[in-house]
Amino acid sequence: MGERVVSREAERHLRLLVMRADWLDQAFVHWPYRPADVQVLLPARLTVDTYDDTAWVTLTPFVMAEVRAAGLASPAPAVGRFLETNLRTYVRGPDGRRALWFLSIEVSCAAMLAARAVGLPYHSGSLTLRRDDGVYFYSGMRHGGGASYRLTVRRGEPLPAPSERDVWLTTRWHAFTRRAGLIWDTPVEHEPWNLHTGTVEGLAQSLTTAVGLPAPSGEPLVHVSPAVRQARIGVSRPRFRAGY
Repeated sequence: MGERVVSREAERHLRLLVMRADWLDQAFVHWPYRPADVQVLLPARLTVDTYDDTAWVTLTPFVMAEVRAAGLASPAPAVGRFLETNLRTYVRGPDGRRALWFLSIEVSCAAMLAARAVGLPYHSGSLTLRRDDGVYFYSGMRHGGGASYRLTVRRGEPLPAPSERDVWLTTRWHAFTRRAGLIWDTPVEHEPWNLHTGTVEGLAQSLTTAVGLPAPSGEPLVHVSPAVRQARIGVSRPRFRAGY
């Protein structure tokens, strides 16, 4: 299984920034998976990370707000505020570095599709969010048909002292992507997650099967974070060859 502790605090290692943004009204819907079901979707030199010998896949819709390129004092006029939904898992590189691996990313802002240049799997879609007294109603439909989701989450009590598993499931300070035969590393910094418990009150989705996973089984584990301010995204750098 290996060391499973993940730091709740950022590594404070960023020197060159690409972007700053606020992440608002974020839900985390976590499903357990057999490690072999996830490993088959990864490049050869990445290993699925596990908690208690279980792999996890997380659906996380949220609002990107106050998006600004590094060095700009005001939000980027072509971006501003938009909805995004990630389907992600947790991996280790050959040197043991922990990172996110995005299986798919749905986004309502066409300008973000430029991030495909570093291997991020962005798909343009129509995404919506409605809030009603602590209940979040998310939905998304990928343009051109195919993958979609409808999710209703009720926010619960705050978690002033998140457990080790809560932190493991929500926190990573790197994201790996694959491009031109290389694995690229994008560093991230932000304040610790302001986590609440959560409950799924409705869910229908085809994102997991669209990426080649079996349909999730059982009740998911849920977190909600009302806001993380001024998340900082660094420059992507090639880390190692992807392998085959």
